[in-house]
Amino acid sequence: MVETLFLDAGGVLVFPNWSRVAAALGRYEFHIEPAVLAAAEPRARRRLDVPDIEPLANDRQRGWRYFDLLMAEAGVASDARTRQALADLVPYHAVHNLWEYVPPDVAPALARFRALGLRLVTVSNSNGRVRELLQRVGLADYMTVVVDSAEEGVEKPDPRLFRTALERSGARADTTLHVGDLYYVDVVGARAAGLRAVLLDPNNLYEGVDCLRVESLGELAARLEAGTRHTG
Repeated sequence: MVETLFLDAGGVLVFPNWSRVAAALGRYEFHIEPAVLAAAEPRARRRLDVPDIEPLANDRQRGWRYFDLLMAEAGVASDARTRQALADLVPYHAVHNLWEYVPPDVAPALARFRALGLRLVTVSNSNGRVRELLQRVGLADYMTVVVDSAEEGVEKPDPRLFRTALERSGARADTTLHVGDLYYVDVVGARAAGLRAVLLDPNNLYEGVDCLRVESLGELAARLEAGTRHTG
């Protein structure tokens, strides 16, 4: 039985604004289409997701590593100019959060979850702006609680962030399912807190991992709807 869904923000609900990233690179004479960056992103994220991810001590450090991998996957030579282009985005990210693109299937899936009576909670490694971001992009009203690691002083995969989310939302671990995009951050962290976990893997890059994988939030909604019909 599932009563509560914990949802990661970046990589599940929201994604980088690749047009903004491409424009920043273009100012330093790296001309690349946003679609190329978007296509490279899942491979970069998969390369970031390794068992020893924790030595990248915080989300900011992982962010720089993520963009280094992204440049490599997109075929952009990483040098001082690309670093400066990305650094130019830091002030915007600090105020607004660069992860501001919402795929068109996200809101309908959230509506389906809510129609099932599920409590929705965002549990995010972020920069203290995820609450305002969700409000700005129109997803805040779906959420019962938003837990932002920058506000709590602890980050996934540390199980304390999940326990904080359980306490704030009044959820039970045994009826809560966490949905994330990084195995060693989301799945490992959620399990350490006694939760079940689902990995969002639209590009089929995690074949063989020991958890449920779904291509989209819509697929997860369909699975939960089918389970409800079966138990009903």
